[in-house]
Amino acid sequence: MARFCWKLTLLLLAFSLFMPQVLFNRVEANHLQLVEPEIDQKFSVPVHKNDQTDQRSSKKLREKQIVSLGQLNRKYPETFIIHGPRLMQVALTFDDVPDPRFTPQILDVLANEKVKATFFVIGSRAQQHPRMVSRIAREGHIIGNHSYNHPQFHKVPLSAYQQQINRTEQIIDGIIGYKPALIRPPYGDITEPQLRWAKQTGYTVVNWNVDSLDWKGLNKEAVKKNIMNTAGQGSIILQHGGGGTGSDLSGTIAALPDIIRQLKKKGYTFVTLPEMLNIKKNK
Repeated sequence: MARFCWKLTLLLLAFSLFMPQVLFNRVEANHLQLVEPEIDQKFSVPVHKNDQTDQRSSKKLREKQIVSLGQLNRKYPETFIIHGPRLMQVALTFDDVPDPRFTPQILDVLANEKVKATFFVIGSRAQQHPRMVSRIAREGHIIGNHSYNHPQFHKVPLSAYQQQINRTEQIIDGIIGYKPALIRPPYGDITEPQLRWAKQTGYTVVNWNVDSLDWKGLNKEAVKKNIMNTAGQGSIILQHGGGGTGSDLSGTIAALPDIIRQLKKKGYTFVTLPEMLNIKKNK
């Protein structure tokens, strides 16, 4: 009996030491299984809901990047532009073109309203839809360089950035007969070495100061509100004329006539970026 009690005591002791770890691991395993990524529809970058450390790090990185872009604007005011002169004029700009789902409809609206805009072209899309790029230029709009396949420039080396710009430049030149002087970096993202190269090579890098946020698939009223609440003298307005799989820019297209008419009613003139910034459209 004494020997049995001794063995039972050892078993209970081992069980008490081992069970908490088993329970902990089971809870951890269940917790990990329940975590699902939250997908950002524009950037397609998974953000885990339970990873607060990564979220804080990402927020700090974005804040640091915003500060850096502000510093670059102050350091290179002639090369890195975010708004025009404080005059009664605004510039409509459309990124991620050409896209047969949306770009022709935007061009139709602009033609009906007799307004010229600036379109930032992705090289790979221009290869697929050269006639659409030709139409943009033929109807009097300005074309700028928006990279070959829309990377985040701060994540690529200088040589890859240069290749993105040069390759797209050659494609555009082959279609419309000139090399654009304007660059808009995807996501508005650029580093100082990349900006220095752009300056040395004769480019002007143009971001924006009014964001429609239309890439979120907003409806007409939301797109209009985002623009009308912010637009003012010398505003450079960001909208999109193309998107990824599943993108919905119907709100942009529906809001565009109202935006143009309301801004005209307030006394604003619509100009292209070369007109606003008094620069050439080509290098």
